Amino acid sequence: MQLRYAFRLYPSAAQQASLARAFGCARVVFNDAVRAREDAREAGQPFPTAGQLSTRLITEAKRTPERAWLGEVSAVVLQQSLRDAEAAYKNFFASLKGTRKGPKLGAPRFKSRKDARQSIRFTANARWTITDRGRLNLPKIGAVKVKWSRTLPATPTSVTVVKDAAGRFFASFVIDTDPAADQARMPATDRTIGIDLGLTHFAVLSDGTKIDSPRFLRRAEKKLKKTQRELSRKQKGSKNRAKARLKVARAHAAVADARREFHHQLSTKLISENQGIAVEDLSVAGLARTKLAKSVHDAGWAQFVRMLAYKAERYGRTLVTIGRFEPTSQTCSTCGVKDGPKPLNVREWTISACGTVHDRDTHAAINVKTAAGLAVSACGAPVRPGVIPAQREETGSHGFPTEPRAAIGAPLPERS
Repeated sequence: MQLRYAFRLYPSAAQQASLARAFGCARVVFNDAVRAREDAREAGQPFPTAGQLSTRLITEAKRTPERAWLGEVSAVVLQQSLRDAEAAYKNFFASLKGTRKGPKLGAPRFKSRKDARQSIRFTANARWTITDRGRLNLPKIGAVKVKWSRTLPATPTSVTVVKDAAGRFFASFVIDTDPAADQARMPATDRTIGIDLGLTHFAVLSDGTKIDSPRFLRRAEKKLKKTQRELSRKQKGSKNRAKARLKVARAHAAVADARREFHHQLSTKLISENQGIAVEDLSVAGLARTKLAKSVHDAGWAQFVRMLAYKAERYGRTLVTIGRFEPTSQTCSTCGVKDGPKPLNVREWTISACGTVHDRDTHAAINVKTAAGLAVSACGAPVRPGVIPAQREETGSHGFPTEPRAAIGAPLPERS
């Protein structure tokens, strides 16, 4: 499977100008491709192919005075921008036909220089390297300083340079991992666990463990309100407003980073300690339309479950998702009697049939585990087979140790 390893970049002023030029050229080529497709559609003509667009929008455009500046950046960046446009249309048509899973996608839109996120991608053909001093050497940009939080476990196949809304630069490396080696490296265990996700506690496990919700957004609300108030007072178009907007973006980025790190640490711990994990399929979109919307988004359940999914596939664990309509809070985990729904303020009750006293969250986690078919695994029976396909997510800074590790100073192989 493929994973992304992200590292912070610290480009110099000249390198930031070069990156801004590359972002702009990639954006122009993408917009030109979208415009060419739309013009063909309005004229009733077939869409131009990727090869025709490459010739017209890159090769021939460089020879014109209006687009001569496209030659100032790597040609690979421009070609990858065309591939992004091609993929956007492919996903759009697949969504129209119903062959693509997930929500419906709209037609590709023009990119703006004011977009919060800017990115360019370099494949191996671009001949980028990691220098002996640990810098990322990019064509027509130079050797950029990298903050290495860990070594790469394998030779990357490509690198994407990203500038986020907070003005930070990142290098995102794509790594091909060996599933057999990853699964062999993970110690075997016969433990299984059920997880009940919530708001009072972020997660309650079937063994009785309760993990408090950090509530990163709630804790940072006072600071966020202050920075947002300062932004609203600045005149539109002024440099002070741009500075205030950056301050707001950095405050939000700090919240998102803290939440992501918490999810990575917890998901890694659960995957390493349990062979089978069961979670409930929550309707996050539905809950986000209620008065609990801010708390639901603050918890970030969907991101946490996606991390569990790809880590389970990578390390040979089993993740089972049960239906959201499973009566986990209504069925007694001891005698199996279903005693009906209960209001949310009821956190503990006694089952009249067997006299068992249940904690609502722990009881729900036990039922999640039972409904997933993992309860018998504690006595030696095999865990329910099958895994959920992993998502390609950014890996955390506290992942599992990997051997052998690729040396940072080793140059990447170049293609002729």
